[in-house]
Amino acid sequence: MDIFSLDWIGFIITGFGTLFLIGEMLVNMRGFFGLMGLGFIIVYFAVYLETGSFIIMLIVYLIGLLLIIIDGKIINDGTLATIGFACMLTAVALTAPNLYAGMYAVIGVLLGGFSSLFFLKVFKKRDMWSKLTLVDQLTKEAGYNSMNEEYEQLLNEEGKTVSNLRPVGTVQIKNKNYSAISNGQWIPENASIKVVDVDGTRILVEKVNNV
Repeated sequence: MDIFSLDWIGFIITGFGTLFLIGEMLVNMRGFFGLMGLGFIIVYFAVYLETGSFIIMLIVYLIGLLLIIIDGKIINDGTLATIGFACMLTAVALTAPNLYAGMYAVIGVLLGGFSSLFFLKVFKKRDMWSKLTLVDQLTKEAGYNSMNEEYEQLLNEEGKTVSNLRPVGTVQIKNKNYSAISNGQWIPENASIKVVDVDGTRILVEKVNNV
């Protein structure tokens, strides 16, 4: 029996393909994960599609990856990443030979994408994702006195938003950019803000209404 005639094989191929491709974006593996992931995805599309359709669906899938990268590097609000993930799911679903195979392929992409987060616990994280979340809760007891003092001095300082805060984004205070979070409030780009609380490296800001 041809192994590619089995409905569940798409789950394996798209799962590993997405696992390594997303993993390459999350951690610095010098392209090794990227090549492995691309290999799996190329095999998936090549098996089920003719040349013309193969190229189209591969492009749709890769556009999805590109949107995720753009979101991680520039936008930082998750909108493009969501659209990108939807493109990837659409590409593998439409490529599948039948409904059940399509469901397996979609589940493979979802599981592979979420499983790639485990790479963050083992390998060095890429800097591009440091803007998405305020993950560093540093304390004086942990030896981060100088950094904490710098952040503590920002309390009650005013500045402006460099990106939209939804509620996480980037602000500029004293000509220096910081990751910040609003108190559940959406604040647009180039809006005046004031630091109302500092907890370690977590900066809480609110919008200032200029009179």
